[in-house]
Amino acid sequence: MDERATLLACDQDFFDALIAADGTGLTQLLADDFILVGIADGAVVTKTDLLAAVSSGAVVFPAVRSFPDEAVVRVIGEVGVVVGRTAMTFTGSDGTEFSVDSRYTHVYARADSSWRLVSAQGTEIRY
Repeated sequence: MDERATLLACDQDFFDALIAADGTGLTQLLADDFILVGIADGAVVTKTDLLAAVSSGAVVFPAVRSFPDEAVVRVIGEVGVVVGRTAMTFTGSDGTEFSVDSRYTHVYARADSSWRLVSAQGTEIRY
């Protein structure tokens, strides 16, 4: 599999793990120092915070649709960058459901012949 396909598969694994609330899958995919910048409020979330929120059901992702054919994928040495687009629905800790289209940047680092997601940031697309 070429590196574009591999990184897009990692992205899909991330989205699938969010939908399934799969803490084990997220633990394997995310680097220990993973940081996420939230779409809704720009909050910085660590790996520990994300795992806790997803595993406890505080944040639920009923649907995440990605558009891999539109993604820009670059590999620079041991770093992979995916810029893509999603349409997602998630429920926040207060029970409010949000639907948002976003453009995202995922940064991966190669570790032990596999890729780990080290940083993710989403920006809402307003039409």
